[in-house]
Amino acid sequence: MNRYLILLNRRPSLDPAMVPLHLAFLDGLREEGRVELSGGFSDKSGGAYLLRADDLAEATAIAQRDPAHVSGGWDITVHEWLAH
Repeated sequence: MNRYLILLNRRPSLDPAMVPLHLAFLDGLREEGRVELSGGFSDKSGGAYLLRADDLAEATAIAQRDPAHVSGGWDITVHEWLAH
């Protein structure tokens, strides 16, 4: 599996009720062994997680299931990370 950095930037329209759903989504991915690291930015502007997936298409599909994406409260970008 490859690693993908998922960046989330909060929009002004963020519904705070989506945050626990997003965190539960990450917990589920962590239980599957797909998330290595996750956390919010100290300035509260968003966060990131390191996702394991077979390819960019799979990583993007997983990120698009994230309640953070579905709710429209965050801008999400997916980057393949060539960590050494």
